[in-house]
Amino acid sequence: MTSYIIRRLLMLVPVLFGVSIFIFLMMRVVPGDVAQTILGTDATPEALEALRNQFGLNESYFKQYVNWIGGVLTGDFGESMRNGREVLPEIVNRFKLTFELTILAAIISWIISIPLGVLAAVKRNSATDLTIRTISLFGVSIPNFAFATVLLLVLALYFNYSPPIGYVSFFADPLKNLEIMFLPALVLGMTMAAAVMRMTRSSVLEVLRQDFVRTVRAKGAKERITIFNHALRNALIPILTIIGMQIGTLLGGAVIIEQIFSLPGLGQYVLTGITQRDLTVVQGSVLFISFVFVMINLIVDILYAYLDPRINYK
Repeated sequence: MTSYIIRRLLMLVPVLFGVSIFIFLMMRVVPGDVAQTILGTDATPEALEALRNQFGLNESYFKQYVNWIGGVLTGDFGESMRNGREVLPEIVNRFKLTFELTILAAIISWIISIPLGVLAAVKRNSATDLTIRTISLFGVSIPNFAFATVLLLVLALYFNYSPPIGYVSFFADPLKNLEIMFLPALVLGMTMAAAVMRMTRSSVLEVLRQDFVRTVRAKGAKERITIFNHALRNALIPILTIIGMQIGTLLGGAVIIEQIFSLPGLGQYVLTGITQRDLTVVQGSVLFISFVFVMINLIVDILYAYLDPRINYK
């Protein structure tokens, strides 16, 4: 297992290297003058040239990339072209909010999706199964931004409630923090739950048909033990796969939800960087999110071995 983890960590190097090249090129092929976008149409030619020289925009793409990735490797993600602040500390500070939002959304999703998915599999083709499948289909079909907008409208019109603005750290005021984070986490968790619920149902259903489950039942095991100790554990691998991918997607996909709920997270930081053509902000943030995404997938792969010892990593 240790050698497998080391090999996987080494594999991350070319993956992140490729991602960094892709991000860099994507930001350069977007039409428009970056200096003109940042300083505005009233900027003098001298000011535009000074900004280009400051951030090396007059250099070749190869030299710009080498300078940027060289700084990243030493922990220097550069400075924002807009406000001159260091990018890495800003990413780390905002990532705390996005990470908390992602974890809360994932917990809400698991609480909803796994029990309902198991119930749908056990009650296959019953009214309960049909209801759960309809709810999951509805959840998969509705984009999270549309769900968030409708939810806010309903709360405002019928309950005269609007979510608090801003962000308070959990350690500073836990109740206020949960009040701020609950609604956005619920929106993300509900949309994530729909896909996990469908996967849980199909995976548990497949395991329940296997011979070893019949053997367990033939030995007189209680149905609860058969379901949760034998069927669910063996069904968790595909469920973990989709959960790992969704957590990674949530980290990058919380952009719209953070914007709707005015949360100063990493997603909002990236969106602002894109709209303002702040190259260093976008490059650094996307590379950071990519790193977290591949690390989550590594953790998921390690969990496979714990859940299914038959998996051979050699």
